[in-house]
Amino acid sequence: MSKVIKIRNIIRDFKLGQEIVNVLKGIDLDIERGEYVAIMGPSGSGKSTLMNIIGCLDTATAGTYILNGKDVSKMSDDELAEIRNKEIGFVFQTFNLLPRTTALDNVALPMVYAGFSKSERTKRAIEVLKDVGLSDRMDHKPNQLSGGQRQRVAVGRALINNPSIILADEPTGNLDSKTSLEILNLFEDIHKKGNTVIVVTHEEDVAARAKRIIRLIDGMISSDTMN
Repeated sequence: MSKVIKIRNIIRDFKLGQEIVNVLKGIDLDIERGEYVAIMGPSGSGKSTLMNIIGCLDTATAGTYILNGKDVSKMSDDELAEIRNKEIGFVFQTFNLLPRTTALDNVALPMVYAGFSKSERTKRAIEVLKDVGLSDRMDHKPNQLSGGQRQRVAVGRALINNPSIILADEPTGNLDSKTSLEILNLFEDIHKKGNTVIVVTHEEDVAARAKRIIRLIDGMISSDTMN
C-alpha cells in the first residue's frame, strides 16, 4: 500500500501573550491509502490542531508533512488552498452548507473553485448525490432537509473532487443516534469504495467503526491500535 499521509516530528506551538503553549509535541504518523482511521483524545489533547494540520487549514511550527507525495509543510497559503480543494474532502459537525443554495449546487461548489464547466459540475454532483442517497433531494435547500440529509449533502461535497482523504470532524456531533448510525454506515460505504477516511471524534462508538484508532494525550500519540 502507498502512504497517503506521512508526518514526521510535527510540532505546533501557539503564542498566548508572553507564553508559548506546546500543543503538538513531535507527532509521527503514517496513514496508508484506503485506511479508515479515527483520531481520538480528550479536550486539549491536540486532536483538533492535528486535524487542522492534516487538513492544511493550519501549518506546523516544525516538522514535515507529506500528503499524497507532496510536501505541504513548506507551501504558501495559495498552494495550501489548492491542495485543500483537490486533495481533501471536509465533513464538519455543523455541515457548513450555503443556506440559499440547492443540495446540487452545494455539492458542486468545490468543482467551481477547481475550474470545471457547469455541465461537468452538474453531471458529477448528480452522481455523488445518488451515492449518498439523496437523488430525490437535489433541488432542496438546506432548510428543507433534515440534519441527516444535510450531513449527506456535506459528505457528497467532500467526495466531489475525488480527494485523497475524507477528513471528518465530529461528523455525528449534531445528529440523533438513528441518524448518526446512517451517517456512519455511509462512511463505511465510502471506505469500502477505496477512499481514505479520517474521523476526528471524542465518541467511542464512532471511533469503533474505524479500522484503526489513534489516541492523543497532551499533544502526543498515546496509542495507535488496529480495530
